[in-house]
Amino acid sequence: MYKYIFKVIIFFAIILYQSSVYSKITNKNNFNQKYLSDYFSALISLQNQNNNDALKFFNSSKGLINNHSNFLKKYIYSLVLEGKVSKSINLLEGLDADKKDFFEAQLLIYLKNLKKKDFNKTSEKILNLKKYNQAGNYEYIIHDTLRSFNNLFLKSVFTESKKKYGNLSLINDAFQNCYLNNSKTNSYFENLINLNDGDYSRYLFFYLSNLIENQKFQYAVQLSDEVSYLNSSLLLSQSKQWINNREFHRFEQHFSCSNETDIVAEFFFLISNLYSSQKEFDKSNFYLNLSSYLNPNFYFNLSLLSENYFSTENYDLSKKILEVFDKKDQIYYWYKIKKIGQIINKQENDIASLEYIEKKFKNFKKPNKKILFDMASIYKNFKEYEKSIEIYSKLLLTVEQNSELYADILYRRGGSYERIGKHQKSDEDLIKSLEIVPEDPYVMNYLAYSWLERGFKVKEAIKMLDIAYKKKESDPYIIDSVAWGYYLTGDYYKAEKLILKALAIMPQDPVVNDHYGDILWKLNRKLQARYFWKNVLKLERIDEDLKKSVKEKLLRGNDKV
Repeated sequence: MYKYIFKVIIFFAIILYQSSVYSKITNKNNFNQKYLSDYFSALISLQNQNNNDALKFFNSSKGLINNHSNFLKKYIYSLVLEGKVSKSINLLEGLDADKKDFFEAQLLIYLKNLKKKDFNKTSEKILNLKKYNQAGNYEYIIHDTLRSFNNLFLKSVFTESKKKYGNLSLINDAFQNCYLNNSKTNSYFENLINLNDGDYSRYLFFYLSNLIENQKFQYAVQLSDEVSYLNSSLLLSQSKQWINNREFHRFEQHFSCSNETDIVAEFFFLISNLYSSQKEFDKSNFYLNLSSYLNPNFYFNLSLLSENYFSTENYDLSKKILEVFDKKDQIYYWYKIKKIGQIINKQENDIASLEYIEKKFKNFKKPNKKILFDMASIYKNFKEYEKSIEIYSKLLLTVEQNSELYADILYRRGGSYERIGKHQKSDEDLIKSLEIVPEDPYVMNYLAYSWLERGFKVKEAIKMLDIAYKKKESDPYIIDSVAWGYYLTGDYYKAEKLILKALAIMPQDPVVNDHYGDILWKLNRKLQARYFWKNVLKLERIDEDLKKSVKEKLLRGNDKV
């Protein structure tokens, strides 16, 4: 508490010292203490990620706009964070040019002119952006990309992106080709979708959208057939359902490559996503709101805004954003239910969360495969294994036998059987899964670890784990299983070497910490063993059975094995 008060005092002192308010207003004998106090409160609210309160304080201290160089920047930023992009633009328009001499102001004025399709004026604003480029931020990428887009919109000329931007350049080039609707569009999107250094499946949506816009419905259907409900993103799953229902018009409602604002909106979403991945959630929300201003119909993008608020524990705001997802889009609506369930879990408990999701799930008259699959996984996560088995079994009846999807569901159902001690049924599912997809490392790991825990076919289990480990050497769960195999066969030194590798990747995993404690005990380093067992009890997501076992070992040691 005292540290916080001290920070506040120091912060206030710095503002007074550095601020043009102090120098300019005081000298003119026009120092408005209330304005300054409200401004200070706004800054504190922003720092505490409470933008709603921050904006209230900014609004009550607007008298500082013409007297404080930093006030306007912060106020504009706060307005955009609240989704009031039009208001921020209107505010800027009434000010002198010297007041708007910062990146965000020029960007907002650019957006207004873009909406008007006044590409001569947008050129001017893009030129102004260049002088604000900052190292470590994305301003330079924004400037270069907007410049290439503007050249495209103004002259219908393709501008090859700078290769130094990596895959961002490929994305830019794909949308330029899409806008021009030339023959290279398909290949650009296909290259993006098939990139191996990240998940670029999102761009399949834009590929489908372009095909549909050009009335290539049959090809769009063929591509959609390759999309799996179960393993695809929210956007693609919903897209697949639109195509399955022959609701092709839904794509045009959300995005068009021939629409300049839609293209730039997608670029800002990309920037937003980059900031979100770096946990810079305010910056992410800023660009996401710019994206929504340009293309308000692409409401899927608001899922990122909801996720950002969730990550910063602004649960009420996260829930408020979710209101846009209604029953007309089944997959989006199901996402809304799951996310609210997560929020309830955080605000109340897991019982209330499951009750909410279960109640909403029962209201679906004809839930599709994705919803069934998700519900089975939710039951499994909440240890309602019998219910998860029931849904997995229903799903298996709807899936082509001997397909990879069939094998995946068998693997998951086998895991549920194992959790309730029905080992024969579990083994049958897991072995059948391996018959369909031989040497799947995750299935092999689960089956082998289950055998090791039961003392069943230990040598065969270890051989299986060796194969899994060669296929996935960096997977911490597989590494842990291999270490445990060495432990059970008495090779404690090899076990320690591997468990340390798993621990480096997952230092907060209760099972890995427990296993390391067991290994240390056998190496006669009992004080260290007790340290790691004690650490297990401090960790989150600890299973009650594991907690009981660890407490027993802390009392009596671990000389049973």
